[in-house]
Amino acid sequence: MPQLSNDHKLEIEKILTRSPLIPVITVNRLDDAVPLCKALYEGGLGVLEITLRTEFGVDAIRLVREALPDALVGAGSVTSIAQYREVELAGAQFVITPGVTEAVLEFGVTSEAPLLPGISTASELMMGHIHGYRHFKFFPAEVAGGVAALNALAGPFPDVKFCPTGGIRQDTAADYLKLENVSAVGGSWLTPADKIAAKDWAAITGIARTSLVDAKRQS
Repeated sequence: MPQLSNDHKLEIEKILTRSPLIPVITVNRLDDAVPLCKALYEGGLGVLEITLRTEFGVDAIRLVREALPDALVGAGSVTSIAQYREVELAGAQFVITPGVTEAVLEFGVTSEAPLLPGISTASELMMGHIHGYRHFKFFPAEVAGGVAALNALAGPFPDVKFCPTGGIRQDTAADYLKLENVSAVGGSWLTPADKIAAKDWAAITGIARTSLVDAKRQS
């Protein structure tokens, strides 16, 4: 069975420890991609997850990589090997999936862009663990049991770290970051739709800075 290399493990660990917060970015207008990501980066968030929830995701990754060479730019909501290959070609520096399949897990072992697989159950975690994965996205966090679930998973999987995402708010992120098995938290509260629609990039920078100050008190 193919096993994840130590280099890949270190790459994911580097991503998850660079910032305690990772914004979940959905681009509805391609012209917003660069100014939105610049606003987040200026707010102190150096890891950016651009999802494939819209048709603009792949192009947005390419544009943001060019505009922000010092940021770590990855692809989220990747659900197939075809998408994985596409975002790698666009320059994604990491890949995040909402769930796992054996095919995607095996592809991630040898891929150029390291994989953070999404899980919501112990059984899914075990699928990834067999391949050597030790870092996982926990999604959808609030629906899947939240802090209590992550506390429970710490017992049988003491060597695993998580990035919970899904339903987490600015005022609840700290509850997750208090946990020893949480490296970072992902959230869409960092990219409010009304601020993006108004192109209020200064407000988004402010949200990032405030959220980061709160998060660093727990990290």
